[in-house]
Amino acid sequence: MNEIGLAIHVYAFNTDMGRRFMVNSDGDFLIVPQENTLIVRTEFGRMQVAPTEIVVIPRGIKFQINAANSGPARGYICECFSGHFRLPDLGPIGANGLANVQDFKYPVADYEDSRETHVMLQKFLGKLFSAAVPHSPFDVVAWSGNYLPFKYSLKQFCAVNSVTFDHLDPSIFTVLTIPTSEPGVAALDFVVFPPRWAVQESTFRPPYYHKNCMSEFMGNIAGAYDAKPTGFSPGSASLHSIMVGHGPDANTYKAASDSKNAHFQGPVKMPEGSWSFMFETTYFLRLTQFAKEFQTDDKYHECWAGLPREFDPTRP
Repeated sequence: MNEIGLAIHVYAFNTDMGRRFMVNSDGDFLIVPQENTLIVRTEFGRMQVAPTEIVVIPRGIKFQINAANSGPARGYICECFSGHFRLPDLGPIGANGLANVQDFKYPVADYEDSRETHVMLQKFLGKLFSAAVPHSPFDVVAWSGNYLPFKYSLKQFCAVNSVTFDHLDPSIFTVLTIPTSEPGVAALDFVVFPPRWAVQESTFRPPYYHKNCMSEFMGNIAGAYDAKPTGFSPGSASLHSIMVGHGPDANTYKAASDSKNAHFQGPVKMPEGSWSFMFETTYFLRLTQFAKEFQTDDKYHECWAGLPREFDPTRP
């Protein structure tokens, strides 16, 4: 199954890998921790990746992931089967903004001389294999090259937004992308919604109601998402498939439409602890049987039940 497309996983673990390590031959991993800091060990060296940071492990690289602190670790993974992550084109934004090159971090070689037996888990053509290895996979003394794992702090993201009117397309929050040959859509856009100022005038400030030509998988790292303050807690996720209409819940609509609500009149700082993200892709996403059965919200659609009918054809 060496194919185009991607898979999205939600991970949770409370046990270290010990002397096991993994190699993914099928695609690149983009990992978004939500609970607990990760110690990501690779043949290039170690990285510590906390919530509000991300790490990318390209295909074919040996790695091991453990929790830095006691207790469970939880988060999200996007596995892309074709292409590699790069920065989006900035266009009229110009030379800098969004995610800047200098803020990406790379590991330093961390040599381990061990002849203990390790177990390699390899994902290859959609299947998992294991084999015993009579030495540490992290016995690299030094390295040189440009194909390597890296991490990035989302707190370094320089958000761009409207300072006059209108709610702009969320593509302005793209951190990394994997483009396709079709203009306007991507195999994956990784988009972050960080704490930021909202200052638009004469504008419905939350995300507007829309359909999209891309599938949208949303995750919540911390805090509350402005379009759905309740029912979308940290660690949860939502999926809106291609051309499925969606938007803010009824309570958010009412609050944002109230001309007397001071929160939506002057400049407003989004809550400091609010961190949400989106995996956006041109491909359709199919739920696994486990995802269908495990804690799905069968009443999700009811969040729009209270939306009023505002249009009056008799009103000029």
